[in-house]
Amino acid sequence: MLHIGGLTARHARYRPKETALVFGDRRWDWAAFERRLIKVASALNAAGVGRGDAVVTVLPNRPELLEIYWAAAKIGAVVVPLSPMLMGEGIASLAGDAEAKVLVTQASLAAAVGDAAKRLPTVGDRFWSVDGAAHGLADYRKIVDAASESAPTTAVAPEDVYNIMYTSGTTGTPKGIVLTHQIRALYGTLFANAFRMAPESVVMHSGSLVFNGAFVTMMPCFTVGARYVLAAQFDAPEAIETIARECVTHTMMVPSQIVALLSAPNFAAAKLASLETLLSLGAPLHQEHKDRLNALLPGRYYELYGLTEGFMTILDRDDAVRKTGSVGVPPPFQELRILGEDGREAKTGEVGEIAGRSPMLMREYYRRPDLTAEAVRGGWLFTGDLGFVDADGFLHLVDRKKDMIDSGGVKVYPRDVEEIAARHPAVREVTVFGVPDEKWGESPFAAVVLAAPGATNEEELREWINARVAARYQRVKGVEILADFPRSTAGKILRRELRDRHWQGRKSKI
Repeated sequence: MLHIGGLTARHARYRPKETALVFGDRRWDWAAFERRLIKVASALNAAGVGRGDAVVTVLPNRPELLEIYWAAAKIGAVVVPLSPMLMGEGIASLAGDAEAKVLVTQASLAAAVGDAAKRLPTVGDRFWSVDGAAHGLADYRKIVDAASESAPTTAVAPEDVYNIMYTSGTTGTPKGIVLTHQIRALYGTLFANAFRMAPESVVMHSGSLVFNGAFVTMMPCFTVGARYVLAAQFDAPEAIETIARECVTHTMMVPSQIVALLSAPNFAAAKLASLETLLSLGAPLHQEHKDRLNALLPGRYYELYGLTEGFMTILDRDDAVRKTGSVGVPPPFQELRILGEDGREAKTGEVGEIAGRSPMLMREYYRRPDLTAEAVRGGWLFTGDLGFVDADGFLHLVDRKKDMIDSGGVKVYPRDVEEIAARHPAVREVTVFGVPDEKWGESPFAAVVLAAPGATNEEELREWINARVAARYQRVKGVEILADFPRSTAGKILRRELRDRHWQGRKSKI
């Protein structure tokens, strides 16, 4: 077996009766799951999908999305998962860019997706709905049920493309990140080792499956043959009950989900006693919440800093308290450098741009050699993030280059101010960005979500933050209290959207 498509067949042969997948009250063992994958792969083949052809999905978390992920791997098809939050124009643009051969969605999204599909000449009538025919879509279930039960014999190589993962657009126009079978296989082996995952592990995923972070726990789970518990969506109280009921050992969450978990009315450390790994990724978890998590659930917290493009560091649970301000170290076979603006390597403790080298490096940005050459230079991925390495070699994040605030010529890092604001007892989440300032060019501004409505007001919170920041230039110009933040599919805060609201139409006045 030289590709990831053979993993499920391996488990079906050697561990056929072990539970492979749980979704609500439905359960599949490895043998049953593999039989289903063979039929889905055969259905794709029969529809003319072959090695290198793109299968585009616009689906929320459901078993059919997992079926397509793993069936496509068997025939060398390229999986392109798009967010169900996308509008028709976004779907048409990205699916067109990927040259979709098949587009799979569900009935509730069919109208918007159908509009997009009409503009995709490569799709033709290969437009399927997983929950019955609707709006001119063919019935995926009938197509799969009628497919051959014989396993396809497509030759797939490690260097073949498995995914095009489109970025969320949090830093600009979405880009298609091209990832091969070999890269995903490395996800499986490297992360299984890093997170101490084994065949007896139980892995819960409650975030979006179309987010690349989902592969950080899914790939090792399917590599070692552990049990995968998939939730339809993230709900903090339900996640707690699922962990307790299924004896979940491993789960991954973005910071906003961890905050929600800790704040849930049914939170109790005893209900989460089975957890061995609680991984945070996607954005920094503020120290206030990190300290609480480590106190309530000691010895479980991991943090991953990384880019889908192919570089990462991991803070191990054994270092989570000792090195709590860091995001860990590169895993085996990866290298880290901190580079100054002049390109020289920074000294210990000196802030510079984070660059990494890894065998998991993307092949390219799909059909964008210009952007690929900008991001990858001399085999090193330039992340656009700022950080420093301490005396022990642990990486500490400072901020993104693009998010840095220039206030009267002084660099202000939003994260420094966020860490202060997050300590306020009424603040549940906070993000800081630069807004126009007639005197300084731009000044920090805080947007917050409160732990409870009416727990404080904007002026009180502004004064509280400004009394505690380390320097005058870190003082926030204002505070805005929001019911929630605009977020990507992954749950990341779209800071750029918040910032742009304040800059639109105002730059010319400064």
